[in-house]
Amino acid sequence: MLDYLFAALTPLNILLAFAGVAAGTIIGSVPGLTATMAVAVLVPITFGMTPESALILLGAIYTGAIYGGAYAAILLNTPGTPSAIGTTFDGYPMAKRGDGDLAVTIACLASLVGGLIGAAALLLLAPPLATAALAFGPVEYFWLAIFGLSLIAALSTRDFLKGLIGAAFGILIAMIGVSEISGEVRFTFGSTTLLGGIETVSALIGLYCVPVLIELAARSERHLQEPEATRGFRLPEAFATVMRQKVNLLRSSVIGTLVGALPGAGGSIAGLVAYSEARRSDRRQPPYGRGNPGGIVATESANNATVGGGFIPTLVLGIPGTPPDAVILGALLVQGVRTGPTLFNEGSSIVYTFIFGLFLATLLMLPVGLLIGRFAYGSIVRAPKAGLVPVVAFMTIIGSFAIRNSLSDVGIMLVLGIVGWVANRRGFAVSPIVLGLILGRIAEEGFVQSWTIGEAMGSVSGQFFGRPLSMVIIALTAMSFLYPFMPALKRILKRGGEEAMPEKSEASDPASRAAILRDLAGIGTMAAVAIIALWQCSTLNLEAAVFPRTIATGMLVLCGLAALETILTRRVVEDRSSGSLPRRAGVPLAMAAGIALAPVLGFAAAGIVMAAGLMLCAEHDRRSARGWVILGISTAAVIVIFTMGFREALMVPLPRGLLY
Repeated sequence: MLDYLFAALTPLNILLAFAGVAAGTIIGSVPGLTATMAVAVLVPITFGMTPESALILLGAIYTGAIYGGAYAAILLNTPGTPSAIGTTFDGYPMAKRGDGDLAVTIACLASLVGGLIGAAALLLLAPPLATAALAFGPVEYFWLAIFGLSLIAALSTRDFLKGLIGAAFGILIAMIGVSEISGEVRFTFGSTTLLGGIETVSALIGLYCVPVLIELAARSERHLQEPEATRGFRLPEAFATVMRQKVNLLRSSVIGTLVGALPGAGGSIAGLVAYSEARRSDRRQPPYGRGNPGGIVATESANNATVGGGFIPTLVLGIPGTPPDAVILGALLVQGVRTGPTLFNEGSSIVYTFIFGLFLATLLMLPVGLLIGRFAYGSIVRAPKAGLVPVVAFMTIIGSFAIRNSLSDVGIMLVLGIVGWVANRRGFAVSPIVLGLILGRIAEEGFVQSWTIGEAMGSVSGQFFGRPLSMVIIALTAMSFLYPFMPALKRILKRGGEEAMPEKSEASDPASRAAILRDLAGIGTMAAVAIIALWQCSTLNLEAAVFPRTIATGMLVLCGLAALETILTRRVVEDRSSGSLPRRAGVPLAMAAGIALAPVLGFAAAGIVMAAGLMLCAEHDRRSARGWVILGISTAAVIVIFTMGFREALMVPLPRGLLY
């Protein structure tokens, strides 16, 4: 083993690991640039390397990209990668109160530990864990997706019914396009644009980032609270916080390793499951979702542990554990390396050198992550909103385009962003919608396959509820759903039912007639979506229709219950926060103009035009002419640099138009 360790520690491999972690972290921090894209874009430079060095570089890029997603999640409330969804729940509230630097350092330490545990599992437990992963069948994947959806109970304590409705809405969005089960086209309404479905990452960018940009422009207060003094990395404080969360840290890392070892599961499910378990078992203040560091520890340790966990089925079975693993597997095939059960014996020098290189890359993530994180935090917290809003808006547009090189995806991103903002105003939180969108396809695939097997065996219920592993996941799901409501249930039992459930506890006074009508209108809109989905399902074959019909029916029932609850209790949960309506409207209008002008003027020129409109929307203070010139030149320079980087370095075919 020492020979393999020394082989991983050659100057070339150390340099590759360092460069890979830095490049992956920077790419992962940009909304839209996922770990999969980071690996795919940089694969060609590995073709002239030895297999060991190529694997170390790709593993380092993957590791850095998964961690890099935490920056945008914490500082912009937008997950840079899908695996950082859970990081937004507590990371952004911490940044809002001035602890963004602490949150970034906690994320780095948690990522370090999670990555080391995942790599250790790859080194010591790869063959048995790969065999255990094969025990997961379609029904287990279905219940695992439902387990991830159980997080709704924690995210929707203001209005649990609206959380469930939002999740059902997200699942129906995920059904748009060609059914992966039957190959039938669904819910496109004749549009060729929707044939490819809703691209998940661009949808996440829209749902999370566009509402944030709208509110940033509408309000005069600062986007993040600036610390009174420079506090550095706050490493001792972060280390003490992580040590208090050591059980959470270890449990989440193990969850990430196990989920990563399941082919196709990925870091987003691992992070959500780990967050759900951390929230269920931790009663410390502040509550989860309001700035508890435990949420960052759980998500970041779990999603980085999936890096090592995902390589287990990739290397042992030749089955990619996560999407980036599929790209790396293709690179190995180009190198002439054949993965499979014999690889650890016949190709031991390649495998073990790579594993030690993965340890090296994970350790390098600490200094690299802290330095880049410190720069990102300082830049974002001190940037004027009139400069931050247009730059972030341009990043969302160019990042959404880069995923599939499609302006249609950018338009869908913006539309979903507006939908997310309106839904949030009506009390439908964005996070349950995102959970449904992420887990919808996974749940459908497991559900339909299990239902088909159960039909063939003559026992559908036995297929869903008769397997021991499924029953364990079902029990954990039930605990996660019920746990947030246990305190209220105990109070109800003690006081004879005098206290209501906590769903609408924030609305203590009876709502006005106008508020009730607004609430019923929002619920009615969701019910209309369910009815349209049911009508569309009537034209589909059974395999393509069974899952969305089930979801739409449940959604319609939930809408009825929510409307009845509003009428009977006269309690309404909605967002009525103040802000300038013209400024709010100006943000999506300026972004729409930039998208429309991109093929005409070119990406950079259209971005500059868009930035001019967004600067006017976001500026609340009096600024001198000289200040406007400096701000405009600086913003335009950033847009041009991003355009050149995407076009020249990442080889993204951005439209050039008349200008650039």
